[in-house]
Amino acid sequence: MKDYVSWGHYPTVSQQVTKLNNRLELLSDCANQTCLAYGNGRSYGDCCLNDKGRIISTEYLDHFINFDSNKGVLKCESGITLAQILDLIVPHNWFLPVTPGTRYVTIGGAIANDVHGKNHHLAGTFGCHVIRFEVVRSDNSRIVCSASENTELFHATIGGLGLTGLISWAEIKLKPINSPYIKQESIKYSSLDEFLSLSSESDKDWEYTVSWLDCFSSKNNQAKGIFYRGRHAENKDTGQDKKQSHLAFPFYAPTFTLNRLSINTFNTLYYHKQFNKCKKSLVHYEPFFYPLDGIRDWYKLYGKSGFFQFQCVIPLSNASVFNELLSRITKSGQGSFLSVLKVFGSKKSPGMLSFPREGITLALDFANKGKTTMALLNELEKIVVEAKGAIYPAKDALMHAENYQMFYPEWKSFSHYIDPAFSSSFWRRVTSNSGIVK
Repeated sequence: MKDYVSWGHYPTVSQQVTKLNNRLELLSDCANQTCLAYGNGRSYGDCCLNDKGRIISTEYLDHFINFDSNKGVLKCESGITLAQILDLIVPHNWFLPVTPGTRYVTIGGAIANDVHGKNHHLAGTFGCHVIRFEVVRSDNSRIVCSASENTELFHATIGGLGLTGLISWAEIKLKPINSPYIKQESIKYSSLDEFLSLSSESDKDWEYTVSWLDCFSSKNNQAKGIFYRGRHAENKDTGQDKKQSHLAFPFYAPTFTLNRLSINTFNTLYYHKQFNKCKKSLVHYEPFFYPLDGIRDWYKLYGKSGFFQFQCVIPLSNASVFNELLSRITKSGQGSFLSVLKVFGSKKSPGMLSFPREGITLALDFANKGKTTMALLNELEKIVVEAKGAIYPAKDALMHAENYQMFYPEWKSFSHYIDPAFSSSFWRRVTSNSGIVK
């Protein structure tokens, strides 16, 4: 039986579940309690949860409506996952215009969170490539939105965290490719300045850029990691790495296994697995874009108490702040196996509340060790505030209301587009001091 939880398994909520059987079915359970659409539960915090309310599952809205393989335009229901889309379009030499680090996000969730990927510096967010979609409101009105039709609701729904109504279907523009393989270069770096130099150099000629960071390597500002850059291969050459094997993490790891020693050991081994400064390879798109998808239920690595993900963006002018963030993490001993560093470009998202903006973004996972972990995340949040940055709602479970409203100053204007019956645990938490929302 499916658990309707967030990927981080925090917080624990009590909510009722309605499953839509098809996209034409009426919304019938929103009269006496708040509702929220729920896709595949890949948001990390509470933006996909509705404590003491109802969630409306879109898991049966999993049909393709139309695929124009000549023009690269796809229309499908909102419960379709990116994995299902890729299985359909890649054999026809098309690819997603933007993809996050997991292909198990639904297209409705990708729009609601306006997800970003390794090509943000060139392609912007997922919302930049959405042609149109239908929003079903709690009064069962159906509103087709695009950049030229019901424009304000279009911009509110992209990045709107599912609060403007239920997306029933969407139409997106795809990206042409010649091969399912990626030409990849991985380059070791030993400082934040070197990372920034590599990013600046690569953004001109490489479509995809991202960096793994050793979160315990901040001594003397010498943060080290491995910088990855890639582009789609030009022909049907087959790389050495095939499609991913799909293993399942078999059990919840004991909490004591996640400590400074184990994380530091992993990070050291990962950094030194590559002997040369630069390595060139041809890899299948799956391990390039979705390294963690090869391990089903990998959240169990963090134990039964779940985990938090912290993702922020900081303006380039305040890049030195990352050394302070890493220093606080090192002192806490609560490091992360997977720490990701990436530079966002200047392309503006169409979404009113979208997270990506020009700057450097850092994402890390932390096992939930109760008050000590929450205290660390509170410290990191304060640093982000002082640096005039922002925190990503799709990966947040603790952000303070006053800080959210500072990070997203359009939140009050956005609230006018919220469906009267829709709400979420996240929205109530970050607007609880305003007095103008449910």
